[in-house]
Amino acid sequence: MSIIEEAVAKINEWKGKDISIQQLSGGLTNTNYKVIVDGKLFFIRVPGADTELLAINRDNEYHSAKSAGQAGVGPKVLYYLPEYNVMVLEFLNGITMSKDSLNQPGMPSRMAQAIKRLHAGERFLLDFNMFRLTEYYLRLCKERGIKIPDGYLERLDTINQIEQAINIHPLATVPCNNDLLAENYIDDGNQLWLIDYEYSGNNDPTFELGNTCQEMQFNDEQISEVCAAYFGSASSQMISRMKLNMIMSDVGWGLWAAIQANISTIDFDFWGWAMERWGRAVQKMDSAEFGIWLQDV
Repeated sequence: MSIIEEAVAKINEWKGKDISIQQLSGGLTNTNYKVIVDGKLFFIRVPGADTELLAINRDNEYHSAKSAGQAGVGPKVLYYLPEYNVMVLEFLNGITMSKDSLNQPGMPSRMAQAIKRLHAGERFLLDFNMFRLTEYYLRLCKERGIKIPDGYLERLDTINQIEQAINIHPLATVPCNNDLLAENYIDDGNQLWLIDYEYSGNNDPTFELGNTCQEMQFNDEQISEVCAAYFGSASSQMISRMKLNMIMSDVGWGLWAAIQANISTIDFDFWGWAMERWGRAVQKMDSAEFGIWLQDV
């Protein structure tokens, strides 16, 4: 039997019931399934190969997903099968969002409100720091001979500048998803739900905000809207923190993509994505505004 079939067979409450398993499209790390049990829908995520190399802690993911469900911003975790690292979640009846749909008027504010709800919930098990994760990814690439974008190592001093600036006036950490790309939002018509807690951890809230703004390629007006909806005002200091964290989003997740290009069995142009992200990061680091963001922060 496949892992999904074995996992489904392990759930005692489902024994003897009519079960249908349907693989869902999407997912850059895992394989996702819709499982129908006597007409009731469930969502099951099966981890991809070698995902532990990407610094994913499945116990942490389970704890965070459970907390997000209790906060009413993530789907409830119904079953957890640690021997397979498989979670069974309630199935959300909504639309999986896209970059285009989240760029529609009013969406930046809705995103910020959902994020604020998550951040107000129970603290997560572990902390998340993109600077430390980037260092880990770099070590992994060196150890395994994984190709990284040209010029990456020459920019480490600039990355260190960003960290030093951000740490002068640190913000209290909050429970963050840390990976809010468009497809990790689901709109049920009433609220935006936040899914996928593989990289969750307590973190500076402006990383969460900057990261999701970068994923959507928001313009300055949209970034200000997110900032105002979250903090109550769009101060230059908070916007600059978000802008620096937008750079770190591409710096870190660009390396993630380079590693995925080496280890993943999913049909996706991970190397092209790594180069796209690194190009954006370099463009921002070389911009006239970069020094202003450092000074503001």
